[in-house]
Amino acid sequence: MSTTIADTVLGRLEAEGRLLNSVLKGPTKKPGRIGFRGDIALKFQVKKADEARPPEISSDQVIAAAHADEPYLAFMCGFLVSFEYVKLLAEVLGDALAPQGKYFLFCDNIDISKRYQVDFGGATFYILPIDEATVYNELLQLLYLEKNDLKKLDTAGKVDAIADKAKGFDQTFPKISYEEGLALMGPVRNLYENRPV
Repeated sequence: MSTTIADTVLGRLEAEGRLLNSVLKGPTKKPGRIGFRGDIALKFQVKKADEARPPEISSDQVIAAAHADEPYLAFMCGFLVSFEYVKLLAEVLGDALAPQGKYFLFCDNIDISKRYQVDFGGATFYILPIDEATVYNELLQLLYLEKNDLKKLDTAGKVDAIADKAKGFDQTFPKISYEEGLALMGPVRNLYENRPV
C-alpha cells in the first residue's frame, strides 16, 4: 500500500486548500513519507463568487516531510516576509507541530547576523535571516549539505536528503520569546521594489 497525503498531517492542510504552487506533493523515496515543496497559505483573501485569489499571507518556498505513522510534521522549513507571522503559521499548523519536529523559518525582517530559537505552539522554531538567497540554498548551508551531491536527485530525493539531515540538527541559538522577537524585528520590506522587471 503506498502512502497518500491523506495518511499524514499534511492531509488536513491539503483539505483546507492551503498547499499551493507545489513542485512536490506526494510520496518520496522513503516508505511512509510524504514530501511537500511549495507554499502554505496562512491567511486567505475574502473570496468573491468563485474567483481564486492568492492568499493574503503565506509561507513560501516551503519544504516539508510527514510520515504516515506520526501525528506531527517531522520537518518543515519556509520563508516568512515577517517574523510576526510565526504566530499565524503555528496556529495554522496547530497539532501538526510537535517538540520532536524540526522547523526552520527564514524571516526577511530579522537582523542578518542573528539566529534565534523560539518556542511556540508546543514546538521549537529555528528563526534565521535570509541573505538574498533561496530557502533551499540557505538550508543546504545550514545543514552542511553539498549542492552537487543533491543535483543528481529528483525533487523527492532532495526532500528526503534534507529531511534526514535536518533530523540530526542539534545546534542551539539564543532563545527568545515570540514577544521579544516582535520587539527585535525590523520593518517589513516590499519584496517587489527595486527588483528588475
